[in-house]
Amino acid sequence: MTATGTFLPKPGAAPLPRMIRAQAALETRMLLRNGEQLLLTVVIPSLLLVLFSTVDIVDTGADGRAVDFLAPGVLALAVLSTAFTGQAIATGFERRYGVLKRLAVSPLPRWGLMTAKTCAVLVTEVLQIALLTAIALALGWSPHGDPLSVALLLILGTAAFSGLGLLMAGTLKAEATLAAANLVFLLLLVAGGVIVSLDKFPGGVRGVLELLPISALSGGLRDVLQDGAGVPWRDLAILAVWAVLGLGAAARLFRWE
Repeated sequence: MTATGTFLPKPGAAPLPRMIRAQAALETRMLLRNGEQLLLTVVIPSLLLVLFSTVDIVDTGADGRAVDFLAPGVLALAVLSTAFTGQAIATGFERRYGVLKRLAVSPLPRWGLMTAKTCAVLVTEVLQIALLTAIALALGWSPHGDPLSVALLLILGTAAFSGLGLLMAGTLKAEATLAAANLVFLLLLVAGGVIVSLDKFPGGVRGVLELLPISALSGGLRDVLQDGAGVPWRDLAILAVWAVLGLGAAARLFRWE
């Protein structure tokens, strides 16, 4: 105390960027320590990549080596599993057990919590992508295209799925979130162009499926990494729309308890 009624350090909230960094670091540690999350986000995509690349089980509907078609789709699946399914389930149960209720009385705003969770997802995805890329290269994958386009697709895909996952976790009960997130994961695995080409679906159905964020992400990554295409503007636009709608709705409708 330097003078009557004056205290050092001055009491009050930390600067917002520091709060978000601290929360993001905590969220990252929690993600990496959760065995069930690692199974969903790392083990399952890796097994699917190895299995369908080496064993002729599913007709991908694509010419050439299976790994060249599957690797971009599995990268998209990794984003889906971490940013949407894993995050929705974890956040839903944090809400149920009162963790978010306690965070609600802290100076961290609702959008700051969402930003921190999305940053933690991005860190986890870097590790996922590094591992899946190493596996795919060992299986003979030969990627092409512009790394910047790939990065833009992954970032926008993460934002889109993160917003949708937080929207689900912040509006549904934990048990409903658990069931719905896993169901959506399975449906998008089959109908999102991850393992089976969308060309296998009827024209009308395919037109609808192409507007899904998983289809835009897997299709955009495949166009760049398999075909060496330029910037996939259409896929980026679809992901941007989903990101704005998902994050905007989550920020508005998310309930702490």
